Amino acid sequence: MSARSRHLLAGTSTLIAAVVSLSGCAQKSASGDGAIKVTASDSTCEVSKAEFPAGHVTLDVENAGSKVTEVYLLFPDGRIAAERENIGPGTKTSVTADLKAGDYQIACKPGMKGDGIRQQVKATGQNTAAKRSPEADAAVAAYRAYVLEQAQETLPKAQEFADAVKAGDLETAKKLYAPSRIGWERTEPVAESFGDIDPEVDVREDGLEAGQDPAKDWTGWHRLEKALWQDAKIGDREKELADQLMTDLGDWVKRVGTAEITPTSMANGAKELLDEVSRNKITGEEDRYSHTDLVDFKGNLEGAQKTYQLLKPVATKNDAALTKDLDTQFAALTALLDKYRTGSNAYEYVSYEKVDDAQRKELSDGVNALAEPLSKLAAAVVK
Repeated sequence: MSARSRHLLAGTSTLIAAVVSLSGCAQKSASGDGAIKVTASDSTCEVSKAEFPAGHVTLDVENAGSKVTEVYLLFPDGRIAAERENIGPGTKTSVTADLKAGDYQIACKPGMKGDGIRQQVKATGQNTAAKRSPEADAAVAAYRAYVLEQAQETLPKAQEFADAVKAGDLETAKKLYAPSRIGWERTEPVAESFGDIDPEVDVREDGLEAGQDPAKDWTGWHRLEKALWQDAKIGDREKELADQLMTDLGDWVKRVGTAEITPTSMANGAKELLDEVSRNKITGEEDRYSHTDLVDFKGNLEGAQKTYQLLKPVATKNDAALTKDLDTQFAALTALLDKYRTGSNAYEYVSYEKVDDAQRKELSDGVNALAEPLSKLAAAVVK
């Protein structure tokens, strides 16, 4: 689970998803002079332009500081319009997003802590990016339907998990934990853009805000995961949390249909899913008690591939070589992950604690091989 919303969205009362995740590898930008240059240091956040035309917007981000940083593009009410996490010192990345005319803030978060150092910026004029091709419109419509479908399919699976917890059935709850998360993992960039839901549903203990009490404030899947595997017991608090999980997921399903989706947000979201694998699944941090990380890995990969397949007709027209490379790398990573399946069920995988360092390195290399061309998909869909 990403930390993207825990600080910047705290206290925001009304959130409408704007799933325009930042993406890109550490590379020199090919965006040209029209890009907005964002230079982040340990104490400053410098922006080359305070005003820029609405439409396709490129942010060239450089971390000139000594700390890992994050950069956010925010609506006035705190909603996330675009973002990039885990930007290492000396790292440069280029980001493509679609923006409507209006006021925004660019925030740099040195050390990935606090509210960030903010600059006021404005997108002016008309959003020329709104004039999309029929293929692009079809991709957006299909993806919106896919996200809603995944959310709706998650509810009954999560309810089965919650019911097992409430019944005090430890072993059944363990079996149902990972399957209940697959729909969330497939559409994680959309799900996490609801900043007030994500910290309730998918936060890990080390992701809590300073001053929050794990005994009182930690909720969601991973809190229940710890009870099931590490504590090996289900008490009254866990039964309450099972009901709370369903309430929060129900809220998520109701709001998914309001998500602002564009071809670039889809492409950036696909890359963000691979980043989720690299940051949390390969390291074993995500499901640290159950060791079901490979199931989450599978969900993230499926979500990224579905998004890519929907955008492929558009991207192929603009960059056929890129889509050929992506076809190859998606197939290769899927085959590599399949080596760890333990049964006929597509979501039965070896416990991640049994995957040794050399195997984790192989998986990491496979993720990186796909992430590099996937970082170019957003640019390809707006050429």
